Amino acid sequence: MVAVMTKALLSLSAVLATLSFASAQDLSDPTRPAGSADNKNPTTAWKGKTPRLANGKPDLSGVWSPDRNFIYDISDALKPGEDLPLQPWAQNLSRARMSKDDPEANCLPTGVPRLAPYPWNIVQTPKYTYFLFEGNIHSYRQIFMDGRKHSQDPNPTWYGESIGHWEGDTLSIDTTGFNELFWFDFAGHPHTSKLHVTEKYRRPDMGHLEWESAIDDPGAYTRPFTLYGHSVLQNTDLMEYICQENNKDVIHILGKDQRNRDAKRAAEGK
Repeated sequence: MVAVMTKALLSLSAVLATLSFASAQDLSDPTRPAGSADNKNPTTAWKGKTPRLANGKPDLSGVWSPDRNFIYDISDALKPGEDLPLQPWAQNLSRARMSKDDPEANCLPTGVPRLAPYPWNIVQTPKYTYFLFEGNIHSYRQIFMDGRKHSQDPNPTWYGESIGHWEGDTLSIDTTGFNELFWFDFAGHPHTSKLHVTEKYRRPDMGHLEWESAIDDPGAYTRPFTLYGHSVLQNTDLMEYICQENNKDVIHILGKDQRNRDAKRAAEGK
């Protein structure tokens, strides 16, 4: 992952189009919510070697702060600053969508590989690995670690059917069986039921979690591509957060096209 992290970053506009994270918070502020953390502060990273489970595999458990920057793999033929390789229909749909209609903004699951801007927890057992999410509806994602194969006809779900296995010190997760309800990101990029996500998680030391997500969806994208990122271990617990409670922001969130139309009407005095 060290070599990967040296690859070119997306342009600011592309990053903003891809992410749905809230603004950074000052960790020194004693009034900040106990469960909210900003991984951009390097002092939050714990020092030490990678902890191990009894079977010798890396212990990935802990509360992690989501990454605020995606890095695209140049080997996937994406140039720095290039947008996602959308098919024309998917590009048009993205432009037509308004952010207020984002399922994540309406307290629904984010899908895969998108993360909400809140801490999340990894819990490992011999048969399952669980991702517990603080945001939205306190949802969870289960990864089957018992050697099973994918279902022949899986029931489409928000997080899909995730099958995991170890490749040395790397947790590899293969996920299919998605519904078409979640948005790929805050910009409204879509996906289809053909979406296939292959994730790899590594813990190089005590305080860092590195991941990559290979995206293959021939129904919405012209070619596969890969996302890279990292998270930082937090000295906190998940807090209770009820997204559905008294949310008054959604009606004020407008997409880019709607903002442009409003600005044009204002300029014309309408």
